[in-house]
Amino acid sequence: MSVFPLEQAHWPPGTPLSIIIPVLNEAEALPAILAALQPLRAQGAEVIVVDGGSHDDTPTLAEPLADHVLTSAPGRARQMNAGATRARAEALLFLHADTRLPPDALGLITQALVRRSWGRFDIHLDGKSRWLVLISAMINLRSRLSGIATGDQALFMRRDAFDAVGGLPEQPLMEDIEITKRLKRLARPACLRAKVVSSGRRWDQRGAWRTILLMWRLRYRYWRGVNTEELAKAYRHVR
Repeated sequence: MSVFPLEQAHWPPGTPLSIIIPVLNEAEALPAILAALQPLRAQGAEVIVVDGGSHDDTPTLAEPLADHVLTSAPGRARQMNAGATRARAEALLFLHADTRLPPDALGLITQALVRRSWGRFDIHLDGKSRWLVLISAMINLRSRLSGIATGDQALFMRRDAFDAVGGLPEQPLMEDIEITKRLKRLARPACLRAKVVSSGRRWDQRGAWRTILLMWRLRYRYWRGVNTEELAKAYRHVR
């Protein structure tokens, strides 16, 4: 049960949802993602793109399809915190630039945040590998059992919950794991069975099982207390 009274979940009139998208050199994928969000904008949601210093046309392409295009120092957590600071809504959705929401996302999120203070979607990884269906199912099951979620599952939360845990920890890796651990201390998540569709490009490029082993190894080291700067260097080296 949420630690926040349910009456706090009745949003005041105005913007129902702020969608915050951190980007870096996403000119190829971003226009399609933003185009898919236009029906939500028509329903009153705002879209905030936070650029971390792209060297391509990402900010220019985002301008006509977003309510705000911000620039911040690079770092996904830092960018998302900057977007949350600018956001007008009492409900926040953090969306990766290669992830597509289900058509009824606004209604699903609104209903979920009346019952819970935060949540996430199930995920479908879209790519060439035949293992992606199984990997998606494993991610969804692990998240449902553990109450921990990853950023590509489209994390959403009430602003009071976001503020209560101090926002996203500005660390170079595992910021999604860390904030969901903190949010879980407030309440169990709303685990929506509706699926976001996220790119499986990293799985295709490196290989499905090699990527699984890499992520398990990084998470084990994180659990053991290894500094996130060191983990990020290892991750960048492998990529």
